[in-house]
Amino acid sequence: MILKQYYLGCLAHASYLIGDEESGTAAVVDPQRDIEQYIEDADAQGLKIQQVFLTHFHADFVSGHLELRDRVGATIYLGAKAKAGYDFERMHNGETFLLGRIRLKFLETPGHTPESVCILVYDPANQAEAPPDAALTGDTLFIGDVGRPDLGASIGWTAEGLADLLYHSLHQNLLPQVADETLVYPAHGAGSLCGKNLSKDTASTIGVQRQYNYALQPMDKDAFIQLVTADQPDQPTYFSYDADLNTREHDTLDQMLQKMHKPLSLDTVLNMAAEGAQLLDTRDAADFEGAHLVDSINIGLGGQYASWAGTLLDSGKPIILITETAAEEESAMRLGRIGFDHIVGYLDGGMQALANHPALVKQTERITVATLVEHLESEQPPIILDIRAEQERDQKYIQDSLHIPLNHLEERLNEVPRDRTVVVQCAGGYRSAMAASILQGHHFTNVMDLIGGLAAWEAGQMRVVTS
Repeated sequence: MILKQYYLGCLAHASYLIGDEESGTAAVVDPQRDIEQYIEDADAQGLKIQQVFLTHFHADFVSGHLELRDRVGATIYLGAKAKAGYDFERMHNGETFLLGRIRLKFLETPGHTPESVCILVYDPANQAEAPPDAALTGDTLFIGDVGRPDLGASIGWTAEGLADLLYHSLHQNLLPQVADETLVYPAHGAGSLCGKNLSKDTASTIGVQRQYNYALQPMDKDAFIQLVTADQPDQPTYFSYDADLNTREHDTLDQMLQKMHKPLSLDTVLNMAAEGAQLLDTRDAADFEGAHLVDSINIGLGGQYASWAGTLLDSGKPIILITETAAEEESAMRLGRIGFDHIVGYLDGGMQALANHPALVKQTERITVATLVEHLESEQPPIILDIRAEQERDQKYIQDSLHIPLNHLEERLNEVPRDRTVVVQCAGGYRSAMAASILQGHHFTNVMDLIGGLAAWEAGQMRVVTS
């Protein structure tokens, strides 16, 4: 039996290839949209991918089920309660599926979503009565957490209603059918907003989770519901968009990339921007802040690019890319992972296209901790704008700083003073460049980016307020 995990760090997403070497059959579970790695690995091991299983309609990325269907002819399998606009087979509770000699058992485990399932995997080398070797738990059970139950509002579910289902799914369906030694392979890890306390580990065992996972500790249903619905992070705006897209027939990633291979002249870019197109600069923060096209927003490829693009960009407006040389396809492909396919092209020549147009070039001043400290002691001190998340702010912050989380910045711009210099600060500098570009796009003229963020502030032995 082959069971391989693929972990995509920028989306904190885990997918799986299951294969039976003897029969040459294979399946992919919760694939990302760029599917070449599954096909290459299957080919290298003499396997043919025949099935693709989705544990649920993912909200934070667009799955590659249609890509595998169209590329290799794989049959799509969804939970029995799923409703989709393409052909699929239903996975019913307790149903067994043979992948060559490998036995898969499906469990309907609603809670994170109504159609969620877990897949128990039985190695054919073990005795028939042996417990499952692994449980592919999707977003039902994470390492250190369980799936958040508050994402179903758009389809009529309350957080309490889904939490009720999740309690039964865990305690009456999943846990009684596994052993302490059963491996747990979830669909997400630390950094995903599909839960609130995900571990950096990408695999564990049921026994370890029984001991350390806060949501699996002994408690009654009411206590469980209260616990898992409390203190959930903000839901990114693109989550409902992606969840819906995963239920529908749509263009594949290859089809999208073919459409976006369109170099655009500077005049065309400016005209389209005037009509509402979004200018997305995917270069590193230092390069962007050294020189960028006026009114462009910076989301660098070096971090959680797709997640922040989904949070800060409008899914209904065209996107024009401004990138480093030869980074156009990667910039587009990673947007495609979250279904942001409305890319109309890229600025031909990148920043070189602006060489003779200095009036269109803007800069963002960067400031060191030492210089900021000097400015704070002046007669007209700047205001520090902390754009980290609530949970980060609760741990520690710079005294007298203004706090507006990045995902709420545009809706709360009226809270940012325009008569003072604004120094934007995050944890390390990645997000502050985004925030500074948003402020400049809204005509804030005195904006600076704190180099190194709070980490640099603490490294300089500057005082922070701790809770």
